[in-house]
Amino acid sequence: MEQFKVTPGFYLKGTTVLKSYGVNFGVFSRNATKVTLEIFENVEDTNPIFSYDLHPVKNRTGDTWHVFVHGAEAGHYYGWRMDGPYNPSKGHRFDYNKLLLDPYAKCITPKYLSPEIERKSVIINPLNLMHLGGAEEDLKPKKPFKDTIIYEMHIKLFTMNENSGVKHRGKYSGLIEKLDHLKELGITAIELLPIFAFDADDVDGVDPYTGKSLTNVWGYNPIGFFAPTSQYMTGDRKVGAVLGEHLFEFRELVSVIHKSGMEVILDVVYNHTGEGNENGPVVSLKGLDNSIYYVLSPENKRYYCNYSGTGNTLNSAHAVVKELIIDSLRYWYGIMNVDGFRFDLAAILGRDSNGKWIGDLSLLKDIADDSVLSGAKLIAEGWDAAGGYFLGEFPCGWAEWNGKFRDTVRKFVKGDAGQIEDLSQCIMGSPDIFKKEGRSPYVSINFITCHDGFTMWDLVSYNEKHNFANGEENRDGESHNNSWNCGIEGETDNQEIISLRKKQMKNFITILMISQGVPMILMGDEMAKTQNGNNNAYCQDNETNWLDWDRKEEFKDIFEFMKEMIAFRKKHNILKRTCFFSNKDFDGNGFTDISWHGVNLNKPDWSLHSRSLAFMIDGGDCECNQSKIKSNALYAALNAYQEDLVFELPYIPGKRWYRVVDTSDTSNSFLKEPLLIKENSYKVGARSCIVLISK
Repeated sequence: MEQFKVTPGFYLKGTTVLKSYGVNFGVFSRNATKVTLEIFENVEDTNPIFSYDLHPVKNRTGDTWHVFVHGAEAGHYYGWRMDGPYNPSKGHRFDYNKLLLDPYAKCITPKYLSPEIERKSVIINPLNLMHLGGAEEDLKPKKPFKDTIIYEMHIKLFTMNENSGVKHRGKYSGLIEKLDHLKELGITAIELLPIFAFDADDVDGVDPYTGKSLTNVWGYNPIGFFAPTSQYMTGDRKVGAVLGEHLFEFRELVSVIHKSGMEVILDVVYNHTGEGNENGPVVSLKGLDNSIYYVLSPENKRYYCNYSGTGNTLNSAHAVVKELIIDSLRYWYGIMNVDGFRFDLAAILGRDSNGKWIGDLSLLKDIADDSVLSGAKLIAEGWDAAGGYFLGEFPCGWAEWNGKFRDTVRKFVKGDAGQIEDLSQCIMGSPDIFKKEGRSPYVSINFITCHDGFTMWDLVSYNEKHNFANGEENRDGESHNNSWNCGIEGETDNQEIISLRKKQMKNFITILMISQGVPMILMGDEMAKTQNGNNNAYCQDNETNWLDWDRKEEFKDIFEFMKEMIAFRKKHNILKRTCFFSNKDFDGNGFTDISWHGVNLNKPDWSLHSRSLAFMIDGGDCECNQSKIKSNALYAALNAYQEDLVFELPYIPGKRWYRVVDTSDTSNSFLKEPLLIKENSYKVGARSCIVLISK
């Protein structure tokens, strides 16, 4: 106790380490009546080596409580105790018996150490992270959004299978060992499922087939917005996790990914926390000031508004919560040096405290305009679990997951009628949704599959979800998947079915890669990953969810096709426009910048029953082409009918058409050396598509 002396300190939240002097501690609470800081020498200690009750005047500026502790240093453990009214019906849940985590903690001790040991925050000097193994020279690649190819993945599930061949399976360093795979594929940005600290054991169910407890493997229940999870660190977690070694491992991962020429996008969850509803645990925000941090029911503040579908909703319209979120983003972008963020259920961040959508007046606008976050890639999931669907309504500076692209392309490839007009919009970057002042086609994040739903192989292998292993009698997960099993439900040895499924996958990949916007690929789709029909595998930390690396060889044709289509997209700037099509003929050759066709030129079939569409992008017509360099024209014909169709090809004076893609050609779906088309028409096989370029 004698080593510690206190002075009032200053209002900065979290911990601020001043070497040779001590540490400043700050925490927000408007309604607490007593605030106590406790410092521990060892992680397993139940009794602090220092305890201090903050003075309500000397140690308080506004609603921020603070104290400077001389003698405290990085590596010490600490927590807060808050006293105040316990009146849940008024929104107050103060409990002085609870040791609370600092919401600004850069490191949190793991829950698994012992059920008797309270979790603690760890004092970390984040400046040390900036000097890790050349990290001070780690520069962001700053890839233009239009040139981005996103790979959505989970750190553990990516390498956990023994056949991944890595030394550190399921770890931060395990991903480093497999970066060559992503480079070979052509990925430019790795989007990591949540890496904020979370509790893997907050799932109550068991697998009815095995009897094993289910775990929260996806990690969408954060308990801290600054602390990375220690679950993916190498070495002895009981030692390393409490010393903060995983911070350095994650920081090194970012640096190595950058050196590989790729970017890091974090999937971040700021719409709710792992504290759950009124029956959930008190870990941090609930005990610090529940009525401020959460959106509570206006009828009875004992209960939480559940826009997230997980029990609670963070009150992101409140200034203090806004500050917490922006400070967190600044930390990950400015100190940990990631390149961008994908916001889970971002629609919640655009609501006010009453749940009303306020868009340009919300936290979303504050993030887009922030002085530090300028240049960060900001990607929104434009819906939430309370029925909010605000696709296209986000402020300028935001890109958005295009759920309409996913649904429309799935329906078209499946063979549904009534999709052609919507499909044409998707191909153009969805101007019907996103075309407004200050926005470009690349704000549309196009995807067929993501972590939430079927994999692409399961999309063509199952008509129904098969989620019984999740322990909820198949009630969980989306029931309307727009999937088609190609004739047999699930796995089969029927080669005709397998061939059709592969062709359907190639159709998906082709449309994804020739559409304006930014393509996103789900981990494992490049090797036909299957989850055996489970479309909600959030709790499956096993072979069902682990990436099976043997499939890379088994489905080599799928991998090669996706790799070549990515390379093709990168090569052709007309697929990466920075402005929307204008339907004008700039070079006077008789074709507008994009022209629509059917089996006959200039006669697209827009009827309800149509299942085919062709289009041409004129390489010379692009008002957003600053270099004024003409590109190859591109022609594509998409046929979702069950019979072949013959398409008349456009005539461009002095040019010939060359085939690059024909998904009906099982042996040569993609031609590295394009094949000259000698006729003025092309037969497009049933349920297939072609891509031609002019020379």
